[in-house]
Amino acid sequence: MSFAATIVLVHGAFADASSWHPVTARLLAKGYRVVAPPVFNRSLSADAAYIRSFVEQIDGPVLLAGHSYGGAVITVAGMADNVVGLVFVSGYALEEGESLGQLQGGFPDSELAANLVYTSYPTANGEPGTDVSVDIEAFRDVFAAGLDTARAKVLAVSQRPLSAIAFNEPASVAAWKTKPSWGIVSSADRTINPDVERFGYQRAGLRSVVEIDAPHLVMQTHPDEVVTVLTDALAELA
Repeated sequence: MSFAATIVLVHGAFADASSWHPVTARLLAKGYRVVAPPVFNRSLSADAAYIRSFVEQIDGPVLLAGHSYGGAVITVAGMADNVVGLVFVSGYALEEGESLGQLQGGFPDSELAANLVYTSYPTANGEPGTDVSVDIEAFRDVFAAGLDTARAKVLAVSQRPLSAIAFNEPASVAAWKTKPSWGIVSSADRTINPDVERFGYQRAGLRSVVEIDAPHLVMQTHPDEVVTVLTDALAELA
């Protein structure tokens, strides 16, 4: 490799870093530097601040990739000085001042909207917060389509909820305005309306957008194609 950058893989809501496993394994086997940190899914500002801090402690340039809600996270965290590029994977490319809810509100709901579960959690100020997760019975069809039933069941019962706060919190910045960016649209996505992905990417003027006939967890069902997008981005940066 002529460009020694670290690839940082940021997971989204209702998942954890293991959602990137097939891609992570392939990148490591090819000799790339790669890390997949946790996202705590508490708020866009807090999650982006954590990922930015994580990235800034990496020595050298970073290619930041975000899946789903992770796309919103890298939109903000990507302002770190050592981030040289962004890759949105079935994700949200927010405009500065825009929230997830605002971007999604311009398009018909995906199947996810009717299959969300709301539960409370304690907060430091004493007011209960609201966690949002995917109904376990609907999880495979809505979120993990394309995976075998046994694998989907494990993911369903180990999903990481997203705080409702994150849906309405606006992005403080949009790193794609100053950082080269690429995108993957999952054209069979049932979690995010694919048109939400297309619109965000077109508005951001991404260098290239690849459409894959894949469900939301494209990293699991089409890892080779995702790896190609990531490594091609690195080659272009070089």
